[in-house]
Amino acid sequence: MLRFKIDENLPAESAALLVAAGHDALTVLDQQLGGRPDVELAVVCRREGRVLVTLDLDFCDIRAYPPAENPGIIVLRLERQDKQRVISALERLVPLLAHEPLAGNLWIVEESNVRIRS
Repeated sequence: MLRFKIDENLPAESAALLVAAGHDALTVLDQQLGGRPDVELAVVCRREGRVLVTLDLDFCDIRAYPPAENPGIIVLRLERQDKQRVISALERLVPLLAHEPLAGNLWIVEESNVRIRS
């Protein structure tokens, strides 16, 4: 079981999808963290041991958010960010969670592939 923090820019159903797959998932809004700076959110995720799932491309900056210092970051880099497209991307991602390491890695999820950076 992995622990996730779903950013406020993702549909609430994202957390439900991960919970249904057997994981622990909380949203930023569940914890009244909406509108907080990215740096603060990253600190909370590290403290709680949660993988951040977000659409925020700022988290792709490995200088600002070094993968080795985080429990994992998943950035959805989608051409369209509507609810159905986001949910579909997460559904494609769920099977990979059992086979690819997240801790200390940045996953960049695109329409047709997933890039993993250490």
